[in-house]
Amino acid sequence: MLTSDELERYARHIVLREVGGPGQAALKRASVLVIGAGGLGAPALMYLAAAGVGTLGVVDDDVVSLSNLQRQVIHDTTDVGKRKVDSAAERIAALNPHVRFVAHARRLRAANALELVGGYDLVLDGSDNFETRYLVSDACFLAKRPLITAALGMFDGSLTTIRAHERNEAGEFNPTYRCLFPEAPPPGTVPACAEAGVMGALAGILGSMMALEAIREIVGFGEGLVGRLLMVDARAMRFETLRYARDPSNPLNGDGFVITDLSAHG
Repeated sequence: MLTSDELERYARHIVLREVGGPGQAALKRASVLVIGAGGLGAPALMYLAAAGVGTLGVVDDDVVSLSNLQRQVIHDTTDVGKRKVDSAAERIAALNPHVRFVAHARRLRAANALELVGGYDLVLDGSDNFETRYLVSDACFLAKRPLITAALGMFDGSLTTIRAHERNEAGEFNPTYRCLFPEAPPPGTVPACAEAGVMGALAGILGSMMALEAIREIVGFGEGLVGRLLMVDARAMRFETLRYARDPSNPLNGDGFVITDLSAHG
């Protein structure tokens, strides 16, 4: 049930035919885990909190630095030196006291990934490295949780939704992250953000789109991004969508299941 305060707070959602009272109640019941309170996670967390998602969990073992503030808008100058999960908790509590915030001040590893992922309805991956992206994707498949994953380049970004544990209308498994990216690029071929740079406002766009996709997944309206990769080119201000399919040889839900646990992640 929504309180009178919540009815007023979410009034602009509730008047939307696609959301309404039942959709807003679904958001209140939902729990979402966000991997990383950085460039992508920061705007995603703020919009999910503003939307009334009942429980938000964040996995991040980092502290706020001055160079983060160009894009990680959930933190401010007074937060430099604080743990990011603590800074995020303060901002979310101020934004929406109806949201329960759970801080996981640790690094996601094979030993804790299934426990963390399995405790939530939906996972958003805003990590900045391929090692974590593959770990999150595999953990979500094994825990049977949907995953929204995004990535940023200097002036480009991408977003997709993974429901690899579910089957499509033809009875086949949906594609995995490994169908889209079978192997990580060789070390050193993709420069880190600190080396290459990133446009701060672009992180805001992709993070907000992650939140929008999460809301659509929870409420259940529109066409989701399962099997579709949305790509953003900030130089040309162009949006394109690429369709991708399940690779029968992928090791996660392919014709010959190879990955049955997270031991390969170390």
